[in-house]
Amino acid sequence: MRGPMMMLALGALLAGCNGDEPAPAPKPTPTPVATEDGAEQASIIRPEMEVERPPIALEPLRATIPFGDGGSDLSEMAVAELNAMLETDQWQQVERVILRGHSDAGGPDRVNMRVSEERAQAVADWLMEQGLDEEAIRVIAFGAQNPVQPNLLPNGEPNERGRAANRRVEVTLLVPEGATIPDPGPTVTPEPEGPPSSPASGSPPKPRTTGGSITQ
Repeated sequence: MRGPMMMLALGALLAGCNGDEPAPAPKPTPTPVATEDGAEQASIIRPEMEVERPPIALEPLRATIPFGDGGSDLSEMAVAELNAMLETDQWQQVERVILRGHSDAGGPDRVNMRVSEERAQAVADWLMEQGLDEEAIRVIAFGAQNPVQPNLLPNGEPNERGRAANRRVEVTLLVPEGATIPDPGPTVTPEPEGPPSSPASGSPPKPRTTGGSITQ
């Protein structure tokens, strides 16, 4: 009888020990996230880890409107530059616009001043057609005072390419102090589908170019 009694006592002791152990805590249920094919995938980002990004300060925008062909008429290239400017965040919050007209050094100073002002005014008229208030525009004529390229070649002959670059209007879009735009967040680059390509078996790795030199 001693053998069976000892087995019963040992079984009762083990059952008592198992009953005293606390049950394991349940694991948190992942939040399902919809994928491109409509299936749900568990999210590994907990809600408390998501942080709202502060907005980004909006700086003034500077653009150059070319008048390389001469005169004060807006060319197709000039209109393309202006249309691109209308797509910016600065234009959506524009407060004031400064137009600085420039010319080359191919004529008398009074003529250069007049032409540079006409070019700036042509840009101003175009902007007003887009809805900008005339009171928000300031036109400044500089003539040939501030070239971006030399008007003459080293031998003294006219530098036609440089003179064409100097015929321009510099636009500055000013925004209100404290203007901001939302932070778009980090850009996620999608991973390529399929396994990464590897060099053929037995072929040596290709040399890597760094700073003009080849390293193995």
